[in-house]
Amino acid sequence: MNWELIGWIAIVASGAIILASFLLPQAKTIAASENAHSPAGSTSTLHLLLEIAWPIFFIAVMGMLTLKEVLGFAAVLLLATVITGSIWLIDGLIKSKIRAKDSGEPVLVEMARSFFPVILIVFLLRSFLYEPFKIPSGSMEPTLLVGDFILVNKYTFGVRVPVINKKIMDVNLPQRGDVMVFRYPINPGRDYIKRVVGIPGDTVTYQNKQLIINGKAVKQEKAGIFTQVNERLEMRQFEVFKESLSAKPHTMMVDSKAAAFNLGGVFSKFAHKNNCAYNDDGFSCTVPPGNYFMMGDSRDNSEDGRYWGFVPEENIVGKAVLVWMNFSAFKRVGTTIE
Repeated sequence: MNWELIGWIAIVASGAIILASFLLPQAKTIAASENAHSPAGSTSTLHLLLEIAWPIFFIAVMGMLTLKEVLGFAAVLLLATVITGSIWLIDGLIKSKIRAKDSGEPVLVEMARSFFPVILIVFLLRSFLYEPFKIPSGSMEPTLLVGDFILVNKYTFGVRVPVINKKIMDVNLPQRGDVMVFRYPINPGRDYIKRVVGIPGDTVTYQNKQLIINGKAVKQEKAGIFTQVNERLEMRQFEVFKESLSAKPHTMMVDSKAAAFNLGGVFSKFAHKNNCAYNDDGFSCTVPPGNYFMMGDSRDNSEDGRYWGFVPEENIVGKAVLVWMNFSAFKRVGTTIE
């Protein structure tokens, strides 16, 4: 479904109705005529159209700002909260006092009054408690599947100011093995999800598909086979392992037929690249202070820190904790993320 096209159509169509209500004299005349001849309590056709047009226009504009990555979703929610709250406040303090008592509340004010409390609650919940995400790719399989809707705990790694993401209160620090959502260092407007494999001061080495932390190979135990079927019904098999980065082991997988490392995929520049050394079979990186090293659980199907470096502390969004929905696999609902 082409959401961008739908968004533009919604903006143009609803915008035309709103513009007509302001600019066309005949629209006002028709509205006044209908109100004059309508029974008490009835609503003009123009009013009904505006009751539909204003919400559609507002939602479509906010949606397009997110879709086109003009603003992040948190910033769009904040903008929507400010706009609706300001309209409601200005009307309550000024406009309502000079408006004729029998003229009724404008549709724009009705919309703002209805939307503001809902948007505010959503904004506060997702900013300080839990934020929902959808898994778009297979980079975290078999832990997280494409289509999983997950909850991310926003306060586990500290309380942060919404939108600018500045931490104002320490709570906990990320630990090896945590599944973390963060702002992609190359493009902070995008959110990524990977597993923490290196904390500040660690030396992370990956050679011939073996992960080594501070000179010690991370324990791996075979745990079966994972079969992946893509949209073209092509099958790909992975070897699944139990890996122990912390007290709680997690699953990861590799494709035995894939190359150990794609040296050509390493970015030419990223912060602290001089902390890393690369060869055809892998790399070794020392994690600088205030940074973390992230990798996907699907080791041969993940663009992660091996290629673009480290995640600064200020890019942290939160810790993934729960799968709350997957419309293709309902049995995954309620699965905790390890």
